[in-house]
Amino acid sequence: MSDWPRPSERIRELLRRGAETALNPPDEWIEEMHAAALGGVRMTMVADDPVLAEGARRTNLANMLHWAAANIHEPGRRVPVNLTADILDTARDLVRRGLGESSLDSYRTAQTVAWRRWMDICFGLTDDPAELRELLELSSLSISTFIDDTVAAMSARMEVERADLTRGTHAERRATVALLLEGAPIPASRAQTQLGYRLGGPHTAAVIWSDAGSGAAHDLEAVADAVTKATDHRERLTVVASAATLWIWLPTRSVPTIRTISDHPRVRVAFGRPGHDLDGFRRSHFQALATQRLVAQLASPQQVARHEDVRLVALLTTDPTATEEFLTDTLGDLAAADIDVIETVRTWIAEQCNTSRTAERLYAHRNTVIRRLARADELLPRPIGENLVDVAAALEILRWRPNDR
Repeated sequence: MSDWPRPSERIRELLRRGAETALNPPDEWIEEMHAAALGGVRMTMVADDPVLAEGARRTNLANMLHWAAANIHEPGRRVPVNLTADILDTARDLVRRGLGESSLDSYRTAQTVAWRRWMDICFGLTDDPAELRELLELSSLSISTFIDDTVAAMSARMEVERADLTRGTHAERRATVALLLEGAPIPASRAQTQLGYRLGGPHTAAVIWSDAGSGAAHDLEAVADAVTKATDHRERLTVVASAATLWIWLPTRSVPTIRTISDHPRVRVAFGRPGHDLDGFRRSHFQALATQRLVAQLASPQQVARHEDVRLVALLTTDPTATEEFLTDTLGDLAAADIDVIETVRTWIAEQCNTSRTAERLYAHRNTVIRRLARADELLPRPIGENLVDVAAALEILRWRPNDR
């Protein structure tokens, strides 16, 4: 660009020093940027989808670091667009969810937060009013141009993806499923032909996703195969919802039991409850999506979650502050106790407070179980017997949290 400003050597040096600071932002800056990027009204659909939200976080952070790195290497030069595989996947995912260019608002809102923090950096670099004015003017032009270029490139990529998605059987399948989920009056016979899947009878829906971003397709397919093989059937309906998400439906009356997917540690599976016919097809899918959102919200280490497993936890964790108070008041020091003590209490409650059955299930001696329960009573604010329901609920919340050991 011939009319791009040519800053003085002093301004270039100030910009380079500031970029070095921006390249290592404090965690609170990053969280502030993410909260702003996903907090807009037009970003609700992105924020509610764990995969799209994580993609937005990754790309916004990557853009900020790319701008900083470019200004360390060549301070003051126009920063080229950073079209990484992750950013291209994000464009593809937005289109696959039926979202338009308004979903790129996160780049603008993230820019606002980044600019505010960048001004703080600049005011710490120089006290000279003339230098500060030139530095801020150049920075404003550089950041806004970089974001404009990025949004333009993303919009162009989304147009390409939108054109690709209007062709072929995968596009037809996605469009048909979207109509069914919206309750559109599409004839069942026509939908079944397009999907190659029977809509009458039982259905169990699942969402399979990965937090690995780009390159997750192989792992997703492997886990989808494992889920399918755990049923009495070998057929399933698969919809590629994004580069890191599969939606599947299985013609089964029960949620399959998956022995392990530990070979794919970045992959998660969320199941809806089994349903019947078209209504069950829809309801099971929406339950699977709700389960996925809860697992992501809690940053749970659990790889597999069923809707019936997390319903109580979902109700108890709608208010994070109240949840923390409930856990502290109910569990006290038990929350940080040895895992053997916590698991013994969980199992004892599940076995209807039967010590012998608890010992059998844990492959432990009955006296060991008694000792662990006594230890739990010492750690709890109130004895288990006086507060059984609350302790059970609190331990269920603890099971789905990342600090559950």
